[in-house]
Amino acid sequence: MTIIRYIMGIGIAALSMLSCTNDASLQRYLVDKQDDENFVKVDLATSLLEGQNNTMTQEQKDILATIKKVNIVAYPIKDDNKVAFETEKSKLNAIIDNDTYKTLSKMKSNNTKITLKYVGEEDAIDEVIVFASDDDKGFAVFRLIGDDMKPGDMIKLTQSIQKGDLDISKLNSIGEMFDM
Repeated sequence: MTIIRYIMGIGIAALSMLSCTNDASLQRYLVDKQDDENFVKVDLATSLLEGQNNTMTQEQKDILATIKKVNIVAYPIKDDNKVAFETEKSKLNAIIDNDTYKTLSKMKSNNTKITLKYVGEEDAIDEVIVFASDDDKGFAVFRLIGDDMKPGDMIKLTQSIQKGDLDISKLNSIGEMFDM
């Protein structure tokens, strides 16, 4: 009986050490920045994106239903925070360069660099990460959490945004930061 207790004690200790890794995650980073006044934060339920006119088709509603939540954290550059900006940007780059996040694409427009990453399978995405940075304006991380999101559907959703079917007015302050 003593041996069983001893083995169980070692097993529990080993499990607790394994579960307490210091690996940074995007989720942890976003949670840690919730109380930091240098960051602009927006958390949205996708139901808020449907807008009041509700001109969305059933297909658009079905696509939107695959997205459960949108988290956005932005760090605008001000006169006195350029060094802190570089530090935070480096932390984020290290996190999203992790093998957990697969690259979907990278783009550059003027001074803005945009990286699209995802978690899941190519035809069943569970999380989409958009990291946009501009060394003169700041950076923003958009995290879309969902169930079995499909890349083709995300393109259709982007087209819905461009047509004005989705109400993205809640994101204007972040878009203005990057002149999007």
